[in-house]
Amino acid sequence: MDERLTKIETKIALSEDLLEELNLAVYRQQQQLDRLQQQVLELARQLAGGSPADRPRDLRDEIPPHY
Repeated sequence: MDERLTKIETKIALSEDLLEELNLAVYRQQQQLDRLQQQVLELARQLAGGSPADRPRDLRDEIPPHY
């Protein structure tokens, strides 16, 4: 009976450790998602608010000099 109880306690302890690791991973991923979302919003604001001269050039719109 003691051996069985010890195995159960060991499994519970390992499960608690794993759960803590998973919670930490989810927390870090959420922080990263929040940062990425802020970056996307900032880039969208920059694109919406910038003048055409401030925007990067699209080389496909430019005609090479030899044409």
